Amino acid sequence: MFYAATSPPRLITLIFLTGLSTLSLNMFLPSLVNIAEDFEADYAIVSLSIAGYLAITAILQIMIGPLSDRFGRRPVLLGALSIFVIASLGCLLAENIWVFLLFRFLQGAIIAGSALSPAIVRDMMPAKQAASILGYIAMAMAIAPMLGPMLGGALDELFGWRSSFLAYIVIGLTVFTLAWRDLGETNKTPSKSFERQMKAYPALLGSQRFWGYALCTAFSTGAFYIFLAGAPLVTRVLFDMSAGTLGIYLGSITGGFFVGSFIAARFSKAHSLATMMLTGRIIACTGLLMGLALFALGVAHEFSLFGATIFVGIGNGVTMPSSNAGAMSVRSDLAGSASGLAGALTVGGGAILTGVSGAIVTESSGAMGLLGMMFGTSFLGLLCAVWVLSLDRKHLSVG
Repeated sequence: MFYAATSPPRLITLIFLTGLSTLSLNMFLPSLVNIAEDFEADYAIVSLSIAGYLAITAILQIMIGPLSDRFGRRPVLLGALSIFVIASLGCLLAENIWVFLLFRFLQGAIIAGSALSPAIVRDMMPAKQAASILGYIAMAMAIAPMLGPMLGGALDELFGWRSSFLAYIVIGLTVFTLAWRDLGETNKTPSKSFERQMKAYPALLGSQRFWGYALCTAFSTGAFYIFLAGAPLVTRVLFDMSAGTLGIYLGSITGGFFVGSFIAARFSKAHSLATMMLTGRIIACTGLLMGLALFALGVAHEFSLFGATIFVGIGNGVTMPSSNAGAMSVRSDLAGSASGLAGALTVGGGAILTGVSGAIVTESSGAMGLLGMMFGTSFLGLLCAVWVLSLDRKHLSVG
């Protein structure tokens, strides 16, 4: 029987919602050249399916959070999944690049999955327990970026680039069915009106704790964006690495994130949010400092570079479940809005840092430029974690 859920969702449902958000970004990447050839379009225009998509998702997250606080998590997520499926069909049937890009941007609605899954977890449990569950979800998120391009590349070779969007339709319908049957409403105190919600916003936006948590997440993720933008150039100049080998090494930071997320899931219940955030930032900064020291001493080796950046993945995995849970804990009645705003800040900051890294990480600056920029961003995240810790201690002393 096709019944609608009334109870809170199981973990697997949240994992699929989050994973689909990731797959929507990267599964079709191996097909970009073929899409350009099929539509007889410049590659730069086709690449808007990535850059424009990221910009759209940053904007959508700001809107999705408040909508879920006002109307509930369930209707917003089901609506987003419906739009994603229809948009995937539009991409599948598109006959020119502009129609394709229009529906590709509409696919961005699926960002609701990754934006609202943390808010749903926070609805169901206290902050420290939420951080633990978010660690398990993050472990699943680490797998999707590795498997997505492999699946998309195989589908393209076997059936052509449009098959990836057929797969999006099938997966989207499957996740919609799962959400319909398992995702009961968890926002038990929705806002009575947008007017009342807007009046509560200053308390969120004026909270030092919220900005400490959100900026820690943004700076931590920023180091990952810098890595993705600069590592291919650095490895080509220093090591003349093949594309296949580079792909394996690029996956190492995601493997580190998987390990860090497991650590967070295992230990977040026993330690404060600020402690977990600080631990993750120390791990990331220590690894990068070791890498910088090795290159300064003339030890220019693949392991000097990627051994250091693995620590960034581990540190991010330890930090981010707690920083995300913390951002949503400042005002529990605005958890969705906080999640969306923090997500938009992370994506927007990542886009800026990616552009800046293109100017700083050059053939001449090489590994020192890449690791130095990653360290600077990770250190800013460390300062945010220290900021949150000081606010916690001040609160305890006052209390």
